[in-house]
Amino acid sequence: METLRLEKNWDKTFALSDKVTHQKVTFTNHFGITLAADMYTPKEVPSPAGNAKGKLPAIAVSGPFGAVKEQASGLYAHEMAKRGFLTIAFDPSFTGESGGKPRYMNSPDINTEDFQAAVDFLSNQSKVDPEKIGIIGICGWGGWALNTAGIDTRIKASAVMTMYDMSRVTNKGYFDQNDNEEARYQARLAVNKARTECFAKANESGEYPTVGGLPQERPQGDTFFSQYWDYYKTPRGYHPRSLNSNMGWANTAATSLMNTSLFTYAKEIRSAVLIVHGEKAHSRYMGETAYNDMVRGSKYTSNKELMIIPGATHCDLYDGGKENYIPWDKLNAFFEANLK
Repeated sequence: METLRLEKNWDKTFALSDKVTHQKVTFTNHFGITLAADMYTPKEVPSPAGNAKGKLPAIAVSGPFGAVKEQASGLYAHEMAKRGFLTIAFDPSFTGESGGKPRYMNSPDINTEDFQAAVDFLSNQSKVDPEKIGIIGICGWGGWALNTAGIDTRIKASAVMTMYDMSRVTNKGYFDQNDNEEARYQARLAVNKARTECFAKANESGEYPTVGGLPQERPQGDTFFSQYWDYYKTPRGYHPRSLNSNMGWANTAATSLMNTSLFTYAKEIRSAVLIVHGEKAHSRYMGETAYNDMVRGSKYTSNKELMIIPGATHCDLYDGGKENYIPWDKLNAFFEANLK
């Protein structure tokens, strides 16, 4: 197991409630990468959470894509712990306090495994009922959550928040505007040119150049890029370990996504799935497509739901925005009903 450097002081973008206890934990995925997580345990367990043996339902949380556990995923884990669930928010492989080199990479295979490793960890905790485990994925990690739900039968309920389908946006561009062979070919040329150019530098430093970070100045207008800036580059959501708050991803990080299709057997998911999007979210089309593909021709539609939050944008479901858009009561009811 890798030795990780874990921050001992509280450095989240939200305050610690006196209703939960917090501790840093680590676990290793099946690729041998050690992941860092924050575990939140409720001090009191409200009914109907828990059972006669003192075991708690548990939820693993991650995302957004390029964020760290001190941001939105930690907020979700913290809030659900206040409601009686034992939760963890973890940093994915290659990011935050988790291990894995080179840094700032991503992989559909490894990141799906990260969620499964989180379930491994929760299933072996003495306070957790292993038959009552759910997951929450935010943004790109909403997509990984849905992908993991299609694989891991131990997961009884998945909340998919303001999701990105990272394979779709990588292969087709935003709003599918680059959905043609030539655009994909040019993208492949660019990423493979970058691989050749950074080979020697990576061999020297062990790391790859980064790209895609947000600018220091706020983009004009009310575009989704300016909404990202309002979260990641201001005290609202800035964190020094967050890729999205700082340097962006390694410049070849999306290579494997260029020929990948997620959710292939989503209609065979038997466990409960709740997909939540903001009415005004630029990413809404990805969640609606994923939901429709999941229920079309499926025998398991009774526990699937698409929820659209009136007035909310994509980033409003990171931290609630100005109008507290995150449907906490709905999430609580969803997990209580399906982790019983």
